[in-house]
Amino acid sequence: MCFNVSTSQAPLAGVSHQRITVFWGRYYVEEEPRLVQCRFQRIGCSWRGPFHEKEAHELSCTHPKKPGEEVMGALEALDAQRELDMTLFKQVYDLLSFEKVTFSDLQMRPYRTDDFIPRLYYETSRFSALGSQWVVKAFVSENIKNPAMTCTRLLTYQLVCKSKLQNPVRLHYLALRGPFSELNMRPRVYDFEFNQENMETEKKEFPIIDSNECNKILAAKNISFRLILFQIQK
Repeated sequence: MCFNVSTSQAPLAGVSHQRITVFWGRYYVEEEPRLVQCRFQRIGCSWRGPFHEKEAHELSCTHPKKPGEEVMGALEALDAQRELDMTLFKQVYDLLSFEKVTFSDLQMRPYRTDDFIPRLYYETSRFSALGSQWVVKAFVSENIKNPAMTCTRLLTYQLVCKSKLQNPVRLHYLALRGPFSELNMRPRVYDFEFNQENMETEKKEFPIIDSNECNKILAAKNISFRLILFQIQK
């Protein structure tokens, strides 16, 4: 039997959680280290490790001694990412001026397909938004024959309309971290026009930061996130 104690109950420097294991009536405390990044991350250092190793790593880190030409590559990549973030910010800022805007806090639960070799997929319950019924589905590395045999996984998702539409409905939609979620995401805005022939969007990349984050959320029971819909008025 085991259970977790948060740092608010057992605050130790550099420790994010304590795992207390009970074995034959004795308590064993396993400390899960708090992972941090090198302070030279901005100039290209990709080190990420336990808090108690941070100081030793930074003393031996080679990035501060690299020539300016090499450092410029990391700074240019950082500037490019910042520009993308600003573009997204301005795009969402403009979308918030739409007349019809709604958001839903959703949970995707895991299911298996009926194929000979079942494949894992996720799906939300039906939810109401903008006068229609919707479902969100997510799929794990569809381009890989056996995703369970690789650590580099990708999650894609699609928005499905479950109501009969009398007229086409064009939406911008955006998935991001919700209030009960710990996902690390870089949101992206997509748009699609729903009509009687096209009731589901194309499969788009679920905007988590990398495959490590994907593996982390796949290990969880459910995937919690927030979906924002912006309806374009014609």
